[in-house]
Amino acid sequence: MIIESDFLVIGSGIAGLSFALQAAVHGTVSVVTKREIAESATRYAQGGIASVFSSEDSFDAHIEDTLVAGAGICHEDVVRMVVEEGPQTIRNLIEWGVKFTTTLKGDEYDLTREGGHSARRILHAEDITGREIERALVEAVRLNPNIQVFEDHIAIDLLTCAKLARQPVSDNCCLGAYVLDIKEARVKTFSAGATLLASGGAGKVYLYTCNPDVASGDGVAMAYRAGATVANMEFMQFHPTTLFHPNAKSFLISEAVRGEGAILRRRDGTAFMEKYHHLKDLAPRDIVARAIDNEMKTYGDDCVYLDITHEPAEVVRNRFPNIYQTCMEFGLDMTKDWLPVVPAAHYLCGGVQVNTHGQTDVRGLYAIGEVAFTGLHGANRLASNSLLEAAVYASKAAKHAIDALTTQPVSKPSSLPEWDSGTATNSDEMVVVSQNWDEIRRFMWNYVGIVRSTKRLERAMRRIQLIQAEIEEYYWNFIVTSDLIELRNLATVAELIITCAQQRKESRGLHYTIDYPERDEQNGKKDTIVKKIF
Repeated sequence: MIIESDFLVIGSGIAGLSFALQAAVHGTVSVVTKREIAESATRYAQGGIASVFSSEDSFDAHIEDTLVAGAGICHEDVVRMVVEEGPQTIRNLIEWGVKFTTTLKGDEYDLTREGGHSARRILHAEDITGREIERALVEAVRLNPNIQVFEDHIAIDLLTCAKLARQPVSDNCCLGAYVLDIKEARVKTFSAGATLLASGGAGKVYLYTCNPDVASGDGVAMAYRAGATVANMEFMQFHPTTLFHPNAKSFLISEAVRGEGAILRRRDGTAFMEKYHHLKDLAPRDIVARAIDNEMKTYGDDCVYLDITHEPAEVVRNRFPNIYQTCMEFGLDMTKDWLPVVPAAHYLCGGVQVNTHGQTDVRGLYAIGEVAFTGLHGANRLASNSLLEAAVYASKAAKHAIDALTTQPVSKPSSLPEWDSGTATNSDEMVVVSQNWDEIRRFMWNYVGIVRSTKRLERAMRRIQLIQAEIEEYYWNFIVTSDLIELRNLATVAELIITCAQQRKESRGLHYTIDYPERDEQNGKKDTIVKKIF
């Protein structure tokens, strides 16, 4: 079955849906998403979206905060572009129906502050900002006749000129993708003039993550296999504060809680962040995550505690209604109790390398949002810059893709090959998938987590190479399932993270190794690049 459209969007978060709405003005759009359309990392974003929206703030201040957090390797031209286009991007979201929280008077937006920011510039919708953004975008997409949404569909691989030719080509291009209809258990061919990867991050490659289950690195893995350049995969951000509770499934406690005065404490009540950074509890995420990790290992504790009990109870409940209610469901009253918290994998700062239009080096293929490496985040993302980046690049990519369809269209063959399962059979050994899935996530957490070493990375590489060989054999022998597709992608992403981490012989931002604990300003101020050799 072949499905044709002008634009193919893989992913349904803020990046994919923002792009789809703008592209739909000029052509037909197919949106492919693994679960129901609202299930994305965007939906779970609590804190907000950063933008200069106050006369007391400035572009230069936001740029400087981003550069400082990025630890010296942000692309300054990209930082300036994203920051300066922030206000218009916010207005676009408001026009699509996003309702940000206003002050009590209702005449201006309630701006809050998060770690690493020098001013209050975070627009939010209470403490469920992502859910509100996703709600508005989904409603707008549902009403657009030019957009067709394919839920419960998972992309398997990109369809490229090189793949059709069965050899490398000088001008590789993307023609669409093979996609598994999960419910019908059949593979469809999606053909498009422009293909957008907006598939999110890869938090599920780690044992502990606050990402949704869909974050299995699909876009990065597919792009890499298609020949696109991947960069800075060693920079996985660990959110410092996820709720430590057996039934919480790594529920995230927003950075905004510390922004409103919460203090991190040991079990005995000692506040410890002042010994790690002058901003104390408002230090950048990489520093806070490493500090918590160190405190837990030093004192043998399973967690540390987040204390906001000194703030007025009514203020806490009103500012964080969702967090408050969720914690209450677990028997924790954050107005009276310290919240037990631990770090968890949160955000991938590397990804598929793109230019300022969201273009990859495979013609006709774009990547935006967490799947992409734009240069904005450097070695560590500044809080609430992710939603901003995704929305800004959605506009940039949509404009470029629309222009390219008329000025530089990808030349497609008269017919594209449909998926061929060959002699593959149904598997009767799904234990292979579950075993490898569990093993990857455990050794990535233990060997390639918050603190790394040369020996740990070597051990991780040996293990992932063995697992990769096993997965490839399994992949070609058995009919594909969504679990097998995700496992294959997780293994690819794990190897890319390890490869990039081995290249960086220093500690910078989110990459910390005990063998090279200092920054190497002479050799380290560059991106780590990986490209598949065919």
